[in-house]
Amino acid sequence: MRNLERKVSPVYKRIILHKVHYVMLLPGLVYYLIFKYVPMGGAIIAFKDFNIATRIWGSPWANPWYKHFKYFYDSPYFSQIMANTMLISVYKLFWLVPPSILFAILLSEIRWKAFRNVIQSIMYMPHFISWVIIFGISLALFSEADGLINLMLKNAGVATIPFLTSNEWIRSLLVGTDLWQNLGWGTIVYLAAIAGIDPTLYEAARVDGASRIRMIWHITLPGIRTVIILMLILRLGTILDAGFEQIYIMYNIQVYQKADIIDTWVFRTGLEQLNFSLGAAVGLYKSIIALILVIGANTLAKRVGGSIW
Repeated sequence: MRNLERKVSPVYKRIILHKVHYVMLLPGLVYYLIFKYVPMGGAIIAFKDFNIATRIWGSPWANPWYKHFKYFYDSPYFSQIMANTMLISVYKLFWLVPPSILFAILLSEIRWKAFRNVIQSIMYMPHFISWVIIFGISLALFSEADGLINLMLKNAGVATIPFLTSNEWIRSLLVGTDLWQNLGWGTIVYLAAIAGIDPTLYEAARVDGASRIRMIWHITLPGIRTVIILMLILRLGTILDAGFEQIYIMYNIQVYQKADIIDTWVFRTGLEQLNFSLGAAVGLYKSIIALILVIGANTLAKRVGGSIW
């Protein structure tokens, strides 16, 4: 018996000790294995001339192997859609993360719990509204023909503004609607981080005569610094997404110049024309860029003690 106990590895002992936790973790692992890792095998069609009739293994290899990547790079729209994707993503990052932190701090400073809960509920609600509904609201507000804003401008004797069909306004509209939908939801993580700060730090600061602004600057912000860095790193991993569903619903041919992104271009050029190999190639390209950005951001974050790994 003693020899058997000696042969049992520490890892196996930990698994036995925490077996309930591992059983609870199992559904999540199975989900990611089936829906996230197994489909990665389909990325091989990025290097093939995929045909639905012959399936993946029956389709011939692309010649040259980088054929579909080259088609994407050589497209006359490559620089335009890359610039649009990056700019819209950066605008959303800039206009969503700082306001989310600010609103989380403001909510944490509200001492009347009932009032705070009402404000939180109102702020969270837009997150559960689909982009189709949000587009309908935007149409009712910003339509040049009969939108509420333009009707007010007409009554004031001012020229109407084509918010939905203007290259000058479409990015602002996309960022603004994204901010309205996700601002409240984005505060949840920061509120949880603020709640985890040791309250004795605030008590000591009050004894020393610190104002609320001083406590926010010297206690709250440093206390959630790691979470802020973590969220920024995670957002960098999706910087080439820019929000396909939102943009596909809200853009039109008149604003392609400023609103057409990688995903919408691939949908039109690749999937609508059944060029699945092109879609897979661009998806693989985005994944590689995202991986490089996350690793690079994490390396930089290590210098301030806020890395993921």
